[in-house]
Amino acid sequence: MWLMVVAALAVPVGSAVAITRLQVNAAHHGELRVLLAQVENAAWQQSALRSRAMMAKGLTPDVARARDEADASAEAIGSRFQQRDPGDTRAIAVQEAFLTYDDAVDREFGLLEQDELLQAERVDEYQAEPAFRALLSVLGDASRHYEKLALRSGRQARTGTVLILMLAAGLIGWLVWQAHRIRTGALSRATHQASHDALTGLPNRVALHEAISAEIAGPGGGVGLVLIDLDRFKEVNDALGHHYGDRLLVQAAQRMRDTLRVGETVARLGGDEFAVLLPGVSGPEDVAAVAARLQDALQTPFELDGLSLTVAGSLGAALYPQHGATADELLQRADIAMYTAKTRRTGFAVFDHGQDSADPRKLSLAGELRRAVGQDQLVLHYQPKVDARTGTVLGAEALVRWQHPEHGLVPPGEFIPLAEHTGLITPLTRFVLDAALGRCRSWLNAGHQLTVAVNVSTTRLLDLEFPAEVADRLRHWRVPPHLLTIEITETAIMTDPERAMRVVTELHDLGVQLSIDDFGTGYSSLAYLKTLPVQELKIDRSFVGGMTTSDRDAVIVRSTVELGRNLGLRVIAEGVEDVATWQQLDAAGCDAIQGYYVSRPLPADVFDEWLASRETVASALPL
Repeated sequence: MWLMVVAALAVPVGSAVAITRLQVNAAHHGELRVLLAQVENAAWQQSALRSRAMMAKGLTPDVARARDEADASAEAIGSRFQQRDPGDTRAIAVQEAFLTYDDAVDREFGLLEQDELLQAERVDEYQAEPAFRALLSVLGDASRHYEKLALRSGRQARTGTVLILMLAAGLIGWLVWQAHRIRTGALSRATHQASHDALTGLPNRVALHEAISAEIAGPGGGVGLVLIDLDRFKEVNDALGHHYGDRLLVQAAQRMRDTLRVGETVARLGGDEFAVLLPGVSGPEDVAAVAARLQDALQTPFELDGLSLTVAGSLGAALYPQHGATADELLQRADIAMYTAKTRRTGFAVFDHGQDSADPRKLSLAGELRRAVGQDQLVLHYQPKVDARTGTVLGAEALVRWQHPEHGLVPPGEFIPLAEHTGLITPLTRFVLDAALGRCRSWLNAGHQLTVAVNVSTTRLLDLEFPAEVADRLRHWRVPPHLLTIEITETAIMTDPERAMRVVTELHDLGVQLSIDDFGTGYSSLAYLKTLPVQELKIDRSFVGGMTTSDRDAVIVRSTVELGRNLGLRVIAEGVEDVATWQQLDAAGCDAIQGYYVSRPLPADVFDEWLASRETVASALPL
C-alpha cells in the first residue's frame, strides 16, 4: 500500500509557492483538524526549535532522523511523485477532503521563503511505518517540555511549527490508513465470528441454516443433514471441568472435519451438538455411510493429559425432499431422529414420519424444561416404603413430577431423558435433593423418623463436587445423614468405576445410605458390588412383577435376596402391585417393599395425610 508523506524541499527563487494536496478520508476530516491542532500545540512546545538552520534540517535531531527515514524509504523504492495518481484506488482517502496550502495559511503562519515549498510524496507503507512510529514518539515527547519552552516570536518559530505540522500530516495520514486497515480487519473478523463458532472454528447454526437453504434452492438434488450429540460429554465437562470439555470439543470437531469429503460440511450448533451437511445424496444409505464414518471417528478414545476418554455419539438424519422442504424442517426432524437414537441407544437413526405425531411435544417440552426448573413447575411426589413383615412405614422415595401449565402432570419417564440430553440434570437433581430434605425435616418436626430416597443420575454420580453439595444441604435442613438414601444404578457405576467409587465413598463417609437401584437390569461386576460401600439392593420391578407367573423371575428375586443377605445388605423390592407378590417376597426374606399395592406416589400433603392414617393401613397388610 502507498501512503502520503510531506517533506520540505528547496526550489529556485521566484517559483510559485505551492503544496501538493494531501488527501484524507472525508469521514475523518474533523478528526484530522483536531489532530493537526494538537500537533501544532506540541510543536510550539518543542524546545529544540531554536534556529532557522535547525528547522531547515528537520527541527530536532529526532524529527530529522524520522523524516530522513521516511525519505530514505521513498528513495529505496523509487516512488516519489509530485501528486497523487488519480487512478490509484489504494490511496488513503477520497477526494472530498483536502489539506491544502494557500495564501490564508501563509498569512496565518508566515510560512515559507520564496525558495521553499512543501511537497507531498508517496512511500511504501511497510518501509515508512518504522519512521512514522519514531515520529509519533517524538511528537508525543514534545508535550512534556511545555514548562521548559521559551516561546519565540517571528517567522522562524512559526515556520518551524508549520513544518512539524506538515510533516506530522504524513503521520496522520498513516494513522488514518492504519485505522482504516484495522476497521477493515475488524469488519472481516466480525463477519467471520458471526458465522463461525469461536471455540472450534466451525460454521455455527446461522451459517449452517444458510448453507442448507442454499443447497435446497440449488440444482444439486438431494440433501442430507446429520445431527450429532456427544453422549458422555456432559459427564466429562461436569466431572473434569470446562477446560477439558472444551479441548474434547475441539478434538471431536477436528476428527469429524477430517472424516468428511470435499463438499461435506460440519458445523457446531452449540454445547456438544454438531451437524453435518451432505449435498447431493440420493437416499438414506448415503447418509448412513457417512454416519458410520463419523461414529468410528468418535469412538476412538480421546487423549487429554494422560486421560483416555471414550465419547460415543448419537446421530440422527433427515433428508431433503423426503423429510422436509426447508432448513428449519430438516433441522427439526434430524433432531427428532437424534433424540430417537439417544433414547433407544441405537447410535444412529433416520427420521421416520411415524414419529412425527409424538415428537413435537417432546421438542416443545425440551425447550420449556429449563424455564420449569426455575419457575416452580417441578414438584415431588412420595411413594412409601414399608417393612415387608410388619408393614411399618420406613420412609419414602422422592419422585419428581413436572406440573406443566398446559400439559398437566408430565411423568418423569418423559422429561428425565430430556434433562439428561439438555444438560439440565444437574439443577434438576439439586432441586430434588433440596426439596426432599426439606420434607424430611418437616417429618422430623412432626415426630416421624422416616428416610427419604433420591435418585441420582450418572452425571451427578461422577461429579466430584456432589458429596460437598449433599453435605451442605444436610446441614442446611439439619437432617441426620442416615435418613437420606441416594439411589444409584449399576450402569452409572460401571461407566467409570474408579470415579464412582470416589464419590460413593465420600457419600458413605458423610453417613448417607446408598442403594443400588434397578438391580439386575444393568451390567455390573460382583467384584465392584463387594467393594462398594452400599447398604441396600433394590430389585427391579420387571422381576418383581413377574414373580407370581414366572418361575424364572421368582428364582431371580429369591437369588437376589440371598445375595444381599450374604453381603450384609438390605433388600427392597419395587413394583409390588398385589398381595400375592408381597407374600412371596416376605417368604423369601425381603426386607422392604414399595409399589402400588402399598400406595402410589403421593403429593407431599397427601402423603402426610396417608402417613397419619398408617395404623389402619398397617392393619390391612398381610403379616
